Amino acid sequence: MVNVKKNKLILGYFVILLTFFSLISCKTTDYLNYKVEGKKIGITSEKGENQEIVNYVAPYRNKITKELDSVLAYCPETLDKSKGKWQTAIGNLLAAITFEFGNPVFEKRHHKSIDFCLLNSGGIRSIIPEGNVTSRTAFEVMPFENSLYVVGLKGTQIREMGSYLMSEKKPHPLYGIQFYVDKNDLTVKRILINGKALEDDKIYYVATSDYLSNGGDNMTFFKESVEKYDMDYKLRNMLIDYFKKVDTLPILKDEKIILE
Repeated sequence: MVNVKKNKLILGYFVILLTFFSLISCKTTDYLNYKVEGKKIGITSEKGENQEIVNYVAPYRNKITKELDSVLAYCPETLDKSKGKWQTAIGNLLAAITFEFGNPVFEKRHHKSIDFCLLNSGGIRSIIPEGNVTSRTAFEVMPFENSLYVVGLKGTQIREMGSYLMSEKKPHPLYGIQFYVDKNDLTVKRILINGKALEDDKIYYVATSDYLSNGGDNMTFFKESVEKYDMDYKLRNMLIDYFKKVDTLPILKDEKIILE
């Protein structure tokens, strides 16, 4: 009897000890980061380029260079935004491309049509030189990540747009709209959209950039818009798509702001 009680007592102590060690082993250890060390690995140095890195990126660089420099179209003359007071050939072209490629997307998604296009002259960052046109040309002309937005504006807000254009005196790219202006005091006398007189209470759909749709370049009339649509289509990609479509770029010199 005594041995049985003694064995039971020893077994009980063993179970308690085993449970204690099990709990200790299950405890999560907290680690704290108390020091961070690093070192600079230079791509270039006084001794020249890091050849190992150069060799590693070479296949990617060559592929991108080949894609950027592949000839897509031809430009018969240099298009420069500085050549024109109220409108320029390059601005006319960019606005026309935005309308041409943006409208089918807008119609398909929202079952509505774009009425006209307004971009900003400052968004044009380079010329389109005479000669071969490539994807690199598009990146140079529009290096920013601006996307197409379509904004619904009332006719009264478009009148504000006309006053803005006259005060700015910059060749902002336009397509599908004409402003007839008094040549003496630069007041807008009438506005035609696709050849029809502006109606103050009508909603017109304007193709523009995400930057301008939020009131960029002081175009506050866009911030007051009643409708706004993100087309998720980069303006630069439109240029590339257009370059792939045509053989030779047209020289568009039609007037959007007519002084009378």
